[in-house]
Amino acid sequence: MPPILAVGLMTGTILDGNIDIALLRTDGEEIHEFGPWRLSPYDTQLRALLADTLAEARRWNFVGPEPAIFRAAEDALTRAQSRAVGAFLKEEGVPREDVAVIGFHGQTVLHRAAQGQGRGATRQLGDGDLMARLTGIDVVYDFRSADVKAGGQGAPLAPIYHAALLRRAGAPPNSAVLNLGGVGNITWWAGADEIAAFDTGPGNAPLNDWTKRHGLGEMDRDGALAKGGRVDEARLAQWLAHPYLAAPHPKSLDRFDFSADLANGLSPRDGAATLTASPPPASARRSTFCRAGPRALLSAAAGGETQRSSRPFVRGRASRPRRRRMSAGAATPSRPNALPFSPCALCAGCH
Repeated sequence: MPPILAVGLMTGTILDGNIDIALLRTDGEEIHEFGPWRLSPYDTQLRALLADTLAEARRWNFVGPEPAIFRAAEDALTRAQSRAVGAFLKEEGVPREDVAVIGFHGQTVLHRAAQGQGRGATRQLGDGDLMARLTGIDVVYDFRSADVKAGGQGAPLAPIYHAALLRRAGAPPNSAVLNLGGVGNITWWAGADEIAAFDTGPGNAPLNDWTKRHGLGEMDRDGALAKGGRVDEARLAQWLAHPYLAAPHPKSLDRFDFSADLANGLSPRDGAATLTASPPPASARRSTFCRAGPRALLSAAAGGETQRSSRPFVRGRASRPRRRRMSAGAATPSRPNALPFSPCALCAGCH
C-alpha cells in the first residue's frame, strides 16, 4: 500500500509515567520517514491509579471476574492518551485528517507466558473505540492479546519494527536490537524476513521499584544511587541461575517475574547496584540464539533519549482508509474505526 502517516503510542511496563508518542510515514513494512516524537507525562493522579491497578492485577491473576479498578484505569488512560495525541498533532502542525491510523498499545497490567502446548494470557488496558471517538482517527489496538490468541507469546511487541529499523539504518544481516525497558528483550534479524525475538530477562522495572520503595524517586536517575553501591555477587548469581534464562525461545515474561525483592535486606545503594548489574549478563545468556552471534547491536533503554531524524519531516496529506459510514438517517455522524489488532503469521511465529 502507499505510505501513510501513523501515530504510535506506547506506555511500557516500566511505569515511568510517560506516554511515548511518535509519528512515522510507513507502508506497514518499511519506515519511509521518521516524524516528530515526544514523551508526554501522565498526571500524578493517573500514575497512582495505574500503580494500584498493577497491584490489583497481580492479586487477580486471571482468576474470577476482573477487578473494578480496570474499568476506571482503562477509561482514564485512554482519555489521557487521546488528549496527548491531540496536543502533539496541534503543536507539531499536523492536521488530524492527514493521520491515517493510531497504533494504541495501552497498558500491560498482567502477562502469563504460554507454557508447553497451552496458550498464555495477557491483559492490556486501552479502549480503542473510545480513542477513535475522541480523536476522530482510526485506531488499531490490543496487539498483545491478539497475538496470544493466535498462539504467540504476545511479547516482545516490536520485532518487525526493529527489523525495519535495522534495514533503514543499513545494518548488515545477523544484527540485533536489545531493548532494556521494564523487561529486557532482543530482536535478531538474519536478513530478508527472517527474525526471532524474545524477552531476555530483567530490565529496568526492578530498579525503578527499588528506588520508589525507598522514597528515592521514580528511578535511579543517571545511575547516581547504583554508582555509590556494591554489587552483591551471590544474589546476582542467584538470578542468573534462573531457569528462564537458559530456556529456549520463544518465551516471554511478566513485569514481576524478576522483582526488586532480590535486593531485600541490602542498603538502598547496594540494592540499586545489584539490580543494575543484572540486565547485561541476563541478556548475554541467550545471545547464542543468533547463529554466529550478532555482527551489530543496536541498544535502546526505556526513558532514554532517542535521536531525531536528521531529515526534515515532510508533511502532506496521507492516503486515508475508507471509513465506516452510519446507516442513512442516523442522528450521529460517521466516526472512525477502532480495530483490534490481527497479527500476521510472521508475528505469531517470531514471538
